[in-house]
Amino acid sequence: MASVKLIGFDIGGTKCASIVGTANTENGDISIDYRVQIETPKGTDPYKVFDMLCDSVKDYLDGAVAIGISCGGPLNSKTGVILSPPNLVGWDNIKAVDYVSEKTGIPTAIQNDANACALAEWKFGAGRGYSNLVFYTFGTGFGAGLILDGRLYAGTNDNAGEIGHVRLSEYGPVGYGKSGSVEGFCSGSGIAKIGQNLALEKLQMGKTVDFCPDGDISKITAKTLAIAAENGDETAIKAYEISARMLGRTCSMTIDILNPEVIVIGSVFQRSEKLFRKIMEKTVNEEALSLSASVCKIVPAELGDKIGDYAALAVALNRYTQINK
Repeated sequence: MASVKLIGFDIGGTKCASIVGTANTENGDISIDYRVQIETPKGTDPYKVFDMLCDSVKDYLDGAVAIGISCGGPLNSKTGVILSPPNLVGWDNIKAVDYVSEKTGIPTAIQNDANACALAEWKFGAGRGYSNLVFYTFGTGFGAGLILDGRLYAGTNDNAGEIGHVRLSEYGPVGYGKSGSVEGFCSGSGIAKIGQNLALEKLQMGKTVDFCPDGDISKITAKTLAIAAENGDETAIKAYEISARMLGRTCSMTIDILNPEVIVIGSVFQRSEKLFRKIMEKTVNEEALSLSASVCKIVPAELGDKIGDYAALAVALNRYTQINK
């Protein structure tokens, strides 16, 4: 059967979404047939959230082959249990997979959001056709999902790919609880911190900063820096150059250790690729093993702002594929 009906639940800190899609298992085409967003105020019982999600797709359960849940970690994908994610207060040891599968009668699986996004770009996006893929989230934070030898690799306890925690420099922006980490340099919040520090240096020397006219550096974001950099502001360009160099080092480590065919990078990189590309590639050429680098492409993610929807559906498709091997 080339076309299959899939259901996905994308779990967020304040909002969740139910998605119904149709996927072609032969060519990777995917369509979203139905989507509904559900508000989940803090303190809502987790199982009631799943009740709402299941009820929202009750008219679409017939014929669905699998349900996929994408959720921030930590979680245990093997047992299907959510383990107290920091953005989901009160979600402690929630048996999500058992609960949903018993309620719907449909095979269900769960993955953390980075792994789910890696599956989505592999199945439906920029990673189609590859067997060895690494996906970088590069959003508010920095995480990674790994597709190795044609299957998702989550590690011993679902912590594979936490490259955001690796320290690149003894000093630098704090990310992932560590100064100078990958996340500190390569994330939306990290770029903002770099820009704030560069702006502060100029302001303390009595110079003006065009992208911070009132001197309030707390208003500087990755977006305002990107706009300024695209308009030629040297300080904003320098902020992105610093991030790009560290992104190149991160890619080099990934290439040397995992020897992937493609690294797919989302969010900030996807939106501002031209601010990263030249310095990132120069750094990779200087740092990575040439034989490994020569077989690895570095590309922006394709699924854009809808990647959360596709990620949940990709987890469902992955579960269906495992069942039908």
